[in-house]
Amino acid sequence: MQSEPNTSESPFHIDVAERVKRLPPYLFGKINDLKYRKRRAGVDVIDLGMGNPTDVPAPLVIEKLCEAARDERNHRYSVSNGLFNLRREFALRYARKHDVQLDCDSEALAGLGSKEVFSHMCLALLGPGDTAIVPAPSFPIHVYAVALASGNVISLDCTQPDRFLSSVANVAEHLYPKPKLVILNFPHNPSTTVVERDFFVEVVKLARRFGFMVIHDFAYGDVCFDGYRAPSFLSVPGAKDVGVETTTMSKGFNMAGWRLGFCAGNAEMIRALATIKGYYDYGIFQPIQIAGILALRHGEEAVERQAAEYQSRRDVLVEGLRRLGWDMEKPRAGMFVWARYPAEWRDRLGSMDFAMKLLEEAEVAVSPGRGFGEAGEGYVRLALVENEHRLKQAVRQIGRCLRGEKAAG
Repeated sequence: MQSEPNTSESPFHIDVAERVKRLPPYLFGKINDLKYRKRRAGVDVIDLGMGNPTDVPAPLVIEKLCEAARDERNHRYSVSNGLFNLRREFALRYARKHDVQLDCDSEALAGLGSKEVFSHMCLALLGPGDTAIVPAPSFPIHVYAVALASGNVISLDCTQPDRFLSSVANVAEHLYPKPKLVILNFPHNPSTTVVERDFFVEVVKLARRFGFMVIHDFAYGDVCFDGYRAPSFLSVPGAKDVGVETTTMSKGFNMAGWRLGFCAGNAEMIRALATIKGYYDYGIFQPIQIAGILALRHGEEAVERQAAEYQSRRDVLVEGLRRLGWDMEKPRAGMFVWARYPAEWRDRLGSMDFAMKLLEEAEVAVSPGRGFGEAGEGYVRLALVENEHRLKQAVRQIGRCLRGEKAAG
């Protein structure tokens, strides 16, 4: 007879990998939980927390997706680095927009969004004992991807680009072993900091001098305002010798849920990424890639219109918050406003508690600056994803909330 299991034994212990234990705590979980519960209760929360576009792709792109999905040949596994015609169209757009020539076979790869290609590139480049320099305040994946690759993070304030470069040089000169990787992100999320092309000239010089590689997260390069044009890292001579650039169709093309992004640049780094992806996935759903070809080929006017729409929303939100006494600069690019909330509230509430107050009492969701690291404390990030009417309503609700309870002196 089989013996009964011994229920007196202690529970089986699950010991997860050290890379998971090293992940920082997820600081947005509390806000997301309250937002979910409010919506379940029927509350109309104005969600400016996540950069999740509410606009939709151009009609011809959606129609192409539907047409391609009806072709039974498009439901098989695709190739993990993207269809050749998609990579070719991507390379042609880089030539038109940034005057950058890419070999679409060896210097370009399509992936499941820029977050995926960025994360897997970190996995391809880093291991235990390796160090990456990350801009601060930090978009979470720039820290998490390094941690998941078992690397170490050094965070440097990037809101003053010249000082950031000096800090990179200082760390690279004095740290042993030297940093293996420098991660860049301009236009920057969350601070909206932008750079000119000369900045990347200096980055390439530093990379050659100290022997580090570069990943430039260029996710917001399509969303620029007031005549500013975000430069591509790859447009600088020598950039392809030292690094890569990741881009996405989520922002300018409004294809966030489609998960279509790219990595371009150094052929050896692209090869390493392709090797990782070859083991992990079978590529993007082919109808999405086919529709992406059409978007890249014919969608530039739609991208420009979307940037103009974000600029109008930026003006509404910034001007409204300034009237409430908030301190901020008008961003020149991106889909966020990075705002320092009023001093009377900074003296009383950290950014996490302040964001919870706005959600609980104003029914407006924002991202607390602390969620982007210590350098973000005292700020909140507001996404320009709602229309102008909703943004004006959000400002009114925030104003009523903050007037309703005078902050303690």
